[in-house]
Amino acid sequence: MDTRRRRWEDGATSLYEQAVRIPLQNIDAERTLRDHVSRFADASVRRSELLADPDLPLTEAYGAELDEMHRGFDHRLRQLTGEDYREVADAYLRGERDDWIGALAVYYLECYYRLQERLTLDDEIFLLAVLRYPDCFTVNLGFAVGEIGGDAVHYESPRHADTDLTTDHHERYFAECQYSQRQAAEYIRDRIHHVRDTVPDPDATPFDERKYGGFIYITGRRGSVFSEYLGPLEPDPNRFADDATVPGLVPEGPEIERMKREFLDGAEFVA
Repeated sequence: MDTRRRRWEDGATSLYEQAVRIPLQNIDAERTLRDHVSRFADASVRRSELLADPDLPLTEAYGAELDEMHRGFDHRLRQLTGEDYREVADAYLRGERDDWIGALAVYYLECYYRLQERLTLDDEIFLLAVLRYPDCFTVNLGFAVGEIGGDAVHYESPRHADTDLTTDHHERYFAECQYSQRQAAEYIRDRIHHVRDTVPDPDATPFDERKYGGFIYITGRRGSVFSEYLGPLEPDPNRFADDATVPGLVPEGPEIERMKREFLDGAEFVA
């Protein structure tokens, strides 16, 4: 294995079962976090609208959401480093830096590439969780192989199916897929408030009502069947004993461990 690939894998491995903890030092930081969370929610609503359109492929539906995740990755790394995160990742891979921010830049790139491949790779699950605490927030990203359980919605894409059906059966199957996608679109619309509720407007919400919040988003595909879970995630008020003063890595947290047991029991995390 060449050095660059080894360091790429080492960078991703170093962040296994870790979360990024970012201080919220003032109300401007809260506004920025709310802006990013709101844009992700808006992209998810747009995806639900595209999912419900029978004339559009799933690639169209996922494109807007992927673009927003990419913008979020880019902003967060620039916030941490003040640099282009691709340059930071390249420096880490060349061995010119060996810090957690370099490893994080590599991991974010790995996440983005894996998300791009989500429509072509079977059996891969993506997990995103954001937790808000009084003086900070954490972001968890993970990939697993397996199935999503619990209160998830499932829908089917005929473009990903390996079927050889007669004309009548094909029309029925296509109609059933469209129905499942409309059901998924409704599921997303009904639950997207959990994302927005994670970070209420700091200019209109008392601090005691906004100091805790969280959401988790899990999505994956097995064959032609897509699965998603979107819901609230309650932060543990006793998770941190210290104040957040600088960004850093922390263990993934009891909240994520609990959700993995509930929704991803038996799944194998690969990143």
